[in-house]
Parts: sequence; C-alpha cells; structure tokens
Amino acid sequence: MTFLKSISDIHLDILKEVGNIGAGHAATALSTLLNKKIDMKVPSVRVVSFDEVMDLAGGPDNVVASVFLRIEGDAPGSMFFILPLPQAEKYIGQLTKNQSFSFSEEHDNELALSALQELGNILSGSYLSSLSDFTKLSLYPSVPALSIDMVGAVISFGLLELSQVSDYAIVIDTALDEEEAQLPDSVNGHFFLLPDPDSFHIIFSALGVRIDA
Repeated sequence: MTFLKSISDIHLDILKEVGNIGAGHAATALSTLLNKKIDMKVPSVRVVSFDEVMDLAGGPDNVVASVFLRIEGDAPGSMFFILPLPQAEKYIGQLTKNQSFSFSEEHDNELALSALQELGNILSGSYLSSLSDFTKLSLYPSVPALSIDMVGAVISFGLLELSQVSDYAIVIDTALDEEEAQLPDSVNGHFFLLPDPDSFHIIFSALGVRIDA
C-alpha cells in the first residue's frame, strides 16, 4: 500500500490533463473518420492495484472487445483498451457503414476487426503522443492485438508478453460520444496502462513529480 498512498492528487491531475489532451486529438481524428462531430473526455484517472483491473472491466467472465499493445521506448509497459460489446458494435457499425452489425450474428468478422484495430490505433496513438509530449520520453506502440473474449482471457494473454507482472495500473476512463447525443457523463471504455515495474518512476519523474515509495 506504500506505493498507492504515495500517489497524490497532483499526480492524478497531471495524468488527467495528459489524458484529456490525448482525447482531444483522438476526437479530431475520429470526427474526420466518421464524418461527424465526436466529443471525447476523460472523466477520471485512477491508479489501482492490479487485482482491481479485471473488476473494473466487468469481472473476469465479462465478454469485451479489446485492443492490447506493448509500449516500447524509455518507459516500457502494456496498454489495454477495453470496450463493452455494445459500444464496440456501435463504432464498428459506423466505421463499416453497417449499422446493424452484431457480434452475435454469424458472419466474417475480418472487416469488423479491421475497423476495431483502426479505432484502437487512433486512441492509443493519441494517448501515447500526448504522454510523450508531456514527458519528453520516447514512447511508441507495437502493432495492436485484437480480441473478443472474456476479460480474464484478455488480460492473461497480454501479460504473457511480460517477463514481470506490474503490481499497479493507471486507469483512464473514456467518455466517447457523438456531440449531439449529449451524454457527457457516460463512460464507455477504459484504458489500462500497465507500466513495467521501473516505468512508473520514470514517467512521474519526467512529469516533474516524485513518488516517495
């Protein structure tokens, strides 16, 4: 608990600012891609113990759409973007011009997964660019791995990439809405940023704040 107690409101405010700038870049890119105004905000940022990650995503048996990637560079880590299936279906429908798209129907999902990969590329790229700009660290993503599976399986797959398991995760809530829908408080996705063990201190040090743990 020493580490979590050392995370202050200042740390979280800085991460939220980073997240909101990244969200702004992502909203601009998505607005162009979907040809409609998209509003995207980060209502909250938290640092949680790893055990809480699966619960925040709906529990280990909850089926979700996920994008997983490794972060390489000065502060290595892993990133998961997890969307509830209804939200994933909505955005896939808009991207593929098939508004009736559903994962429950029998069809070829290649186009759908390609659309989901593009969404993941835009969002993860926007967040990492924002974090890199703030910290002046060199951070770049691997090719995203996509899956439609239970949260427990998604997280387990991602962690096979790690030689060491992170004890903590930065959780960035994501509210992504068409502006005319006027649902500013809806949270319809989560970023889970799992810095490798040494990377937490590298990131916060680069942001100009110390963690005394």
